[in-house]
Parts: sequence; structure tokens; C-alpha cells
Amino acid sequence: MNIREMAQISLLLAVGFILRLLVPGYGAGMKPDLLLAMLFVIILLKRDLKSTLLAGGVAGIICALTTTFPAGQIPNLIDKILTSVFVYILVKVLADRIPSTITAAIVGALGTLFSGAVFLLTALVLVGIPAPFEVLYATVVLPTAVANTIGVVVLYPLVTFSKRVVERGRPQEVAK
Repeated sequence: MNIREMAQISLLLAVGFILRLLVPGYGAGMKPDLLLAMLFVIILLKRDLKSTLLAGGVAGIICALTTTFPAGQIPNLIDKILTSVFVYILVKVLADRIPSTITAAIVGALGTLFSGAVFLLTALVLVGIPAPFEVLYATVVLPTAVANTIGVVVLYPLVTFSKRVVERGRPQEVAK
């Protein structure tokens, strides 16, 4: 992994961190995790296990530091690492078989649903949850899955395009 790739991963995670800070917690302290959309874009771009695990671990630390869920630090770490591996496998299975926009939508939806389930189940086992699982899943995870799906479908092509522009160098000015 070179400096440019690490910088790109860092920038996407920084945007996710800002989104995470801006969104308030609700649903017994649980908050929509829009950082997941950035994590999914990273995995879609890199398609590399090392980058996936690095981004998942950093995302887990960010979420652990910014959680509003009671004792949600450890569930966030576990959730992000397992989710990043799940999405990595999903991308490896789907990539190059179906159009990239559909892959991005599937990753956004299934990745968020998986992440929410892992987080809530881990929290339930380790520390307990302040509301019924079904209520938290329906009121926080499902709307977040919709938002992340839209986010990944919009952001992935933009980031891919900007990456191609940067790799080619500055666009040449049109001769007059």
C-alpha cells in the first residue's frame, strides 16, 4: 500500500468521522452509522484484504470513540472488523459479475444490515441493550441502510472518477 492509497483511505474515513459526529444519537443512544458508507466505498475501491482490515479497524476505533450507545465501544470494534470482512467477501463475489452501481447498492444495503445486526447482537451479549432488538433494528438500522445505500451508490462513482483523473494527471487545457 503506497502513500497515495493511505491518504485516500484516510480522507474517506475522515469524511465518515465528520458525518458520524454530526448525526445525533437516538433510539436508546444508538446513532445511524454513516461512516459505514465511507468504509464500503474504500472496500469497493481497494478490493484488497489488507486495506479492508486496516480501514475496518480504524473505522471501529472511530466509532468506539464517538459512540453514544451505552458501553458501545467493544461492540463497535467487533462490528466494524466483521463487517469489513463480510463486505470484502461480498465485493469479491459480486465484482465483475454485475454492474458496479448494482454492486454498490447491494454492498450498501447488505453491509449496513449485517453491521447493525452484529453490533446489536454483540452489545446484547456483552453489555445488554436498552430497548428490544427488533425496535432498535427497525428504527435505526433499517433507515441507516437506506441512507448508506444511497450514499454508496452516489459516492462510489464520484470517487472512482476522481481517482481516474488523479491517476492521469491534470486535465489538459483545451487549445484555443
